Amino acid sequence: MTKNPSILTAIKLASPYLLLQENGKVRLISTQVNVQIDGVIADVTVNQIYVNEDEKKLDAVYVFAGSTRAAVYAMEIRIGDRIIEAKVKEKQAARKEFEEARQQGKTAGLLEQHRPNVFQMEVTNIMTGDKVEVAMRYTETVEYRDAIYEFVYPGAVGPRYSKGDEEWVEMAVEQLIDIQPDFDMKISILSPVPVQSISSASHPISVDRPNEKQVLVSLANPLDKQGNGDFILRYGLQGKTVQSGMLTYGHPDGEQFFMLMVQPPAKPPIETIPPREYIFIVDVSGSMHGFPLDVAKQTLKNLISSLRPTDLFNVILFSFSAGILSDKSLPATKENIQK
Repeated sequence: MTKNPSILTAIKLASPYLLLQENGKVRLISTQVNVQIDGVIADVTVNQIYVNEDEKKLDAVYVFAGSTRAAVYAMEIRIGDRIIEAKVKEKQAARKEFEEARQQGKTAGLLEQHRPNVFQMEVTNIMTGDKVEVAMRYTETVEYRDAIYEFVYPGAVGPRYSKGDEEWVEMAVEQLIDIQPDFDMKISILSPVPVQSISSASHPISVDRPNEKQVLVSLANPLDKQGNGDFILRYGLQGKTVQSGMLTYGHPDGEQFFMLMVQPPAKPPIETIPPREYIFIVDVSGSMHGFPLDVAKQTLKNLISSLRPTDLFNVILFSFSAGILSDKSLPATKENIQK
């Protein structure tokens, strides 16, 4: 429990999860995550099942913390034969409609965005024995850094999502249910450029390659119930040569879209690199005399000596005035380097 009695209590310190407005017995049965990655765009579907095992009806808040790139575009809650489908409305109007449904004893939901990386949906009047099935869909771009693509599914909410003392991210949470729910993750990667390497730093995974453009990823041990931490998948596309490919998409209204990807090699052959021109600018003012200038001179020597004869270079020195090695950049021949 949190120190503030008015703060909601969480049944699980995970994401997504339900916050209850009072003590209650709601159990998370399972979480199923299906991810379709096309090029650099990930479309994620999260399906969760909860059961109200309490003797009274309950109100709750469904919280999902994602990345700042995530855009939630669909949310549906199924309770028995009732289906609550999220619709985009002006904030005040949506809140008014939700409160009216609550007062009438109807089961309703309200999806709101806390900030760019936190979404919540209020669910009211969950009856005793009700099975709550939540289906949420969002899309985001896959992060690319240091030649590696990385997809992260947030499995835990913590201080990284908080700007202070906020009810939906409090760490002092009692685990109301000791049973770890089922958790499964399935990812399909469709890439116009063949995936060269793939791994997960967080979970053991199984990898299947139906063809050169598709990779299927699943948990190697789905019964381990590892849904209490972030799932991290990293993969690389760099091969020995420049590779390119295109994915095409057709829209029901007749519009056509495409995604073109061009991937440089991990280490291009020297003969494939076009000639380059380098301009070295060196400070030779009084403050550089001694050790700083000696280091600058040695660095300049090392850099110029590594150039190819097809490359061009020039050197500009500046202090109170500027001096230049040559009016035009010089080929990096042995004679010019010695000069």
